[in-house]
Amino acid sequence: MSNNISGNKSRSVSRRIAMIAVYVALAFIFSYIEAIFPFSLGIPGVKLGLANIITVYVLFSTGSIKDTCFVTFLRIILAAFTFGNLSLMMYSMAGGVLSLLVMILFYKLNSFGITGVSVLGGVSHNIGQLIVAAIILETKEIVYYIPVLLIAGVIAGLVVGAVAGICVKRIHPKVNKKL
Repeated sequence: MSNNISGNKSRSVSRRIAMIAVYVALAFIFSYIEAIFPFSLGIPGVKLGLANIITVYVLFSTGSIKDTCFVTFLRIILAAFTFGNLSLMMYSMAGGVLSLLVMILFYKLNSFGITGVSVLGGVSHNIGQLIVAAIILETKEIVYYIPVLLIAGVIAGLVVGAVAGICVKRIHPKVNKKL
């Protein structure tokens, strides 16, 4: 009996590791697509954030905060080393950490659906990056850029949340959290 239990646990761990690898690969592919075809509308610092579809999807489909954080951090590190530099990693990590904290908080509160959590994540991501820019540039005047980034965060969050919501509904129709 104990071999069967340990065998099931081993398969479960192996399956989880494989799924995390798939999520990281998908997020990395979305980062690559955005690196090739930047969606910026000529506004510095504004991106759609396609890789965040995977972050929101993992959070809502698995409910695992640990897996969501792991996928997000690994994707940020891989994308920065592949398509950017240390500066990109600082901005992405600051935005990613703040965004994750906000999304996890509101996910746990179950007060917003998937699109609402995504919008809050998009806005907080931009705020995190703006904080890093203010520190690096040593200026407070960058706060005048907040309205542009807030609007961009809302729009990106709506798109990311809508796509992630469709994916969760189609792949995991029994997910209980509000979508």
